[in-house]
Amino acid sequence: MSRLLEGKGELGTLMRTARLIEQAQEHLRNQLSGELGEHLFVGGFENGRLTLITDSAAWLTRLRYEQPRLLKRLHELQGFEAVTGFDLKVRPVRPPKAPLRQTRQLPASAADEISSCAEEVDNPRLRQALERLASHAERKP
Repeated sequence: MSRLLEGKGELGTLMRTARLIEQAQEHLRNQLSGELGEHLFVGGFENGRLTLITDSAAWLTRLRYEQPRLLKRLHELQGFEAVTGFDLKVRPVRPPKAPLRQTRQLPASAADEISSCAEEVDNPRLRQALERLASHAERKP
């Protein structure tokens, strides 16, 4: 397996490229202050340009100001002396988190009170709404 991954074939080349990209990402993240490093991802290398990805336009704007310094720091890293610049892209890397659904429990005793109240209401729409509310109660089989 290690002979395949470190060999001269396509898989070996792919693994070396992946290690270089990971090395560049770690190096660039260490050069950035604050939260910006957490939002930086290296997407690839093509035609002398390194693709940098952020997860929002706000981080991309801040990254634009850092380009000259990052390029200088990247040239210090062995294997990246030939990088001529960056291609910047915005792409949500992490899937957005769905909001937590808040479920509420309606005790059976409360449902009984709501049902008895619905029986005494003259307004049919209000009666129907109260009955619908009471139907959400915890009922044990």
